[in-house]
Amino acid sequence: MNDEIRDRRKLLAIGAAAVLAAGAGGIFIGQSMSGGPPAGEHAEGEEHGEGEAGEEGFVALTAEEARAAGVEVTTVSRSGGGELIVPGRVAFAPNAETQVGAPLAGIVEAVHVAPGAQVGAGRALATLRSTEGAALRASADAARAEAEAANAAYRREVRLFEERVTARQDLEAARAANLKAAANLRAANAQIAAVGAPAANGRLVVRAPIAGTVTTLAAAPGAFLAQGAPVAQVANQGRVELVFDAPAAASQAIRIGAEIRATTADGREVPAIVTAVLPNAADAGAQVRARATGFVPPAGTPVSGRLLTGAGGQLAVPSDAVQTVEGRPVVFIAEGRGFRARPVVPGRIAAGRTEIVRGLNDGERIAGRGAFLLKAELSRGEAEHEH
Repeated sequence: MNDEIRDRRKLLAIGAAAVLAAGAGGIFIGQSMSGGPPAGEHAEGEEHGEGEAGEEGFVALTAEEARAAGVEVTTVSRSGGGELIVPGRVAFAPNAETQVGAPLAGIVEAVHVAPGAQVGAGRALATLRSTEGAALRASADAARAEAEAANAAYRREVRLFEERVTARQDLEAARAANLKAAANLRAANAQIAAVGAPAANGRLVVRAPIAGTVTTLAAAPGAFLAQGAPVAQVANQGRVELVFDAPAAASQAIRIGAEIRATTADGREVPAIVTAVLPNAADAGAQVRARATGFVPPAGTPVSGRLLTGAGGQLAVPSDAVQTVEGRPVVFIAEGRGFRARPVVPGRIAAGRTEIVRGLNDGERIAGRGAFLLKAELSRGEAEHEH
């Protein structure tokens, strides 16, 4: 018996397309489902999570082994309504991209990055030389000199007033002049900081405001850039979302938090959750924004989305979870020591999900994607028993 278990472990590890990876304890399969409990009911004396190897309709498999074999465990939830298919694309999330412009008009002295470069916040993108920048720096330096002179004059008037040499009105005038000069200096420093703190010769460095990838580079050495002209575009490739265009009539039926299953042109599935539904005045439609919960394609990838609309109430599971065993549809319920095949009555199929009319309870944990592996192992165990 131990040799048989070891052989089965090796076979399970190799054949994930047909069987499951076994754990240290091995996998034992029940012989038949013909004597199982009615749909949605447990046999007398059965306790959830207490299945044993050798029981009928039971696959002994731990949660870790299931994940390793490609079996995903999901929770039964309610859905319903109609199905809507909408075109969409992968786009950068808000604040995930920025176009960096020239703070002042000037000549590009040097470019420090190339398209595709990874940059951190504050990284130098290009260096400009601006006559306007030189003028602003000179004005700031003059404001600093005036502030220092006004402050010295005020301190002198304070000393003379204390010695009863000067009148109070002279003291107040010196104090007002000092405050005005200090305010002018603050304004000049703020203006200098806003345009990148150019040096006395007008040289200033344009820096990336966020971390990300340089997706576009518009500056070239020797080129003249007007104030506000684009220098580069930086985007955080890790912060993307799915954006779909839906008809206005359907937008009222789309629920925030609803599951939407997107598909790329090559057929790869991108599960996501609806985060916002916004009116689109340009075409009298609606924009549906969603957050991907698994695989995320790069920004710009076209996708199509399928989602259920309207207020439902019917239990629904991923369509992959429903398998046919001995001519009956079943769902594999996750228990403490494995998965138990339970007959169910399926209903409508839409957006990659199947409604369950009878046989499941809200909140139960089941095998979703990869459930066919459990079916394959169950069938193999029955075939071995017959021999």
